[in-house]
Amino acid sequence: MDKHLQDALLDKAAHWFSAVIMENHKSNTARLSTPKAFDINPFLVTYLAAFHSGAISPETVARALVLPRVLGTSITTSFGTNIQKFTTEVLKEVFGSTTDGIDIEFNDAVTGQKTYAQVKLGPNTINKDDVQTIHGHFTKALRLAKTNNSKMGTSALVVGVLYGEEQNLSGHYKALRDDHRYPVLVGADFWQHLTGAPDFYKRLIDTIAQVAVQANGKQLIDETIAALAATTELQKFQP
Repeated sequence: MDKHLQDALLDKAAHWFSAVIMENHKSNTARLSTPKAFDINPFLVTYLAAFHSGAISPETVARALVLPRVLGTSITTSFGTNIQKFTTEVLKEVFGSTTDGIDIEFNDAVTGQKTYAQVKLGPNTINKDDVQTIHGHFTKALRLAKTNNSKMGTSALVVGVLYGEEQNLSGHYKALRDDHRYPVLVGADFWQHLTGAPDFYKRLIDTIAQVAVQANGKQLIDETIAALAATTELQKFQP
């Protein structure tokens, strides 16, 4: 992939992160202004408020409820849910595939062979059942290639992991690699095979970081906490 196409892919990734991840995060944050958004544990909520802020009040209780969701589970869930859009909307636009069960197809910039990939998020984001599902998709692709008299070996069927390091791969990825003999390309290695640039992974992280600096959510978080603290349910926590 030449530098022009690499830059175009980086631009698409930046736009995707801003339009999908950041906007969903803002929307999910605003929804936390009502107690109905939480399963409030009456045994722990005051303790967490005091532990975090040193005092118990509607505002500190609201802060103890909102912050873990905003900075933890909300964005993690949103990113995990929407990463498939990155595969289907961003990567597939550049590396489209018409093969059932295959996310993208590309000419491997390292090996030179036509490669068919399933794309996953991180080194711990598949489970035991996914191993057989991926193996099933790849087996079907091999059968189809044989029917069409097309040469395809297991080395042309890869699992691409968007971030992480090989030493952090879960046992499920290792089963695909060691038991089924499918290459598992992780993080910088995957992006190099995809684009031909050893530094593309770092460039992608830097590009998203440049977009992320625009995401000053302090006012939205403060407004959400204030609205939650003003509700009848949290007003009972008056000091």
